[in-house]
Amino acid sequence: MIALSMNRTDYENDIRSLLMAFFYGEKIVLNGEEWNVCLDVRYTENHTALVLKDHNGRSLEKEGDCHFENYRLGRNDIKNLVYRLLSEYTGMVLPWGTLTGIRPTKLPMEMYESGASRADAIHYLKDTYLVSDEKASLCAIVAENEAKVLKDVDYDHTFSLYVGIPFCPSICAYCSFSSYPLSVWEKQVDNYLDALCKEIEAASTMMGNKKLLTFYMGGGTPTSLSAAQMDRLLTCLEQYFDLAHVSEKTVEAGRPDSITEDKLKVLRKHHIDRISINPQTMNQETLDLIGRRHTTEEVKQAFHMAREAGFMNINMDLIAGLPGETSEHMQRTMDAIVDLAPDSVTVHSLALKRAAFLNQNREQFPVAGADEVNRMIGISHEGALAIEAEPYYLYRQKNIAGNLENVGYARKGCEGLYNILIMEEKQTILALGAGASSKFVFHNEHGHRIERVENVKSVKDYIERIDEMIDRKKNFLLKSENSF
Repeated sequence: MIALSMNRTDYENDIRSLLMAFFYGEKIVLNGEEWNVCLDVRYTENHTALVLKDHNGRSLEKEGDCHFENYRLGRNDIKNLVYRLLSEYTGMVLPWGTLTGIRPTKLPMEMYESGASRADAIHYLKDTYLVSDEKASLCAIVAENEAKVLKDVDYDHTFSLYVGIPFCPSICAYCSFSSYPLSVWEKQVDNYLDALCKEIEAASTMMGNKKLLTFYMGGGTPTSLSAAQMDRLLTCLEQYFDLAHVSEKTVEAGRPDSITEDKLKVLRKHHIDRISINPQTMNQETLDLIGRRHTTEEVKQAFHMAREAGFMNINMDLIAGLPGETSEHMQRTMDAIVDLAPDSVTVHSLALKRAAFLNQNREQFPVAGADEVNRMIGISHEGALAIEAEPYYLYRQKNIAGNLENVGYARKGCEGLYNILIMEEKQTILALGAGASSKFVFHNEHGHRIERVENVKSVKDYIERIDEMIDRKKNFLLKSENSF
């Protein structure tokens, strides 16, 4: 157990994130009584003193001045100080250095908008945040590719729409999303769709004269709906939202065992042009271990079925660092993915989410160390390049394996516009369904600000309180109508 002791908590989240990166998989507590390693952080005015000690009697100390009068400078100062101490203690160097935010591409994007070059961005990431050469280059390239995709987007007069389907065939061991097993909730699906359609109708007038740019249906597993239920939902969307000029319509088909020919026909009927088929791994023993009730053959069958149905933009999600896997497993997975040749691949580093079954039962799920996961990421990068897919969006999460990242790769013209928009936070995302979080972006001469309006996560509460969910958005927009 890793204990963190502080006399003030201004920078607790940043320090905790660095501890999680250096001691991946360990439980971290604030002011805990039992510990293997304890980090004590003391602030006096603009000075910081750190003391790290362990049960073996080893002790390290560092201190330095921090610019607490400026939050951003103070934040970097304290993170650099803590990083140097933890690096000395563990002998580790983190690939992303002191960066703990989930959207590192925002930094080079801001620099590009001011006329900086890729070399400038790489130097800044390395010098200010101690990012490795490899990750600084990746971040700068992704930001360039994002900028190309976003160059013609009119943020002021457009918005995107997210619709959430929280049901899944089964719950994976690593999952912490608001997902509900279909076997338990099947009788509530139609009631859920009743509520969702009511929210769709109400939301269709909320954005005024703004035009819908992208539509994304996620989950959960949207294809856990029957073909008839999917048809009903998409028909409802078309009734209330003008989808005729939407530039991207995505449905996260997700689990291969939930994909059927009839469902694919429904998606094509409603002009869905981008889907995701997510194996996570192409190693059967891993699929069995993490509770994904499909086979690697079903992945291939679902992919070929989608191609035959006419889908020319198919993404596949993978996870690096799944329990029991090594770089050899990732190589087998990437070989199989390259053979299928999808149009985009999204590679996630495993994140040990607090509520996930995997995290609560770690002894049952041995996971690879940081160096091995980084090798897996390297293999996935080479595999993506083999199908001529370039990195086009990137984000990070708390508790992520090896302090690494999630990267989306796509062939030219197959980039997921919605994925970039949700990461860069420059456009309003109107989100509907249980657990959905709308993100309203307001632009002015000083930049932009972001406000969130969330729906309840519980399916039962969402159904029973749907009028309240609608009123939350309406009331928020009424108060903010002069800011749009």
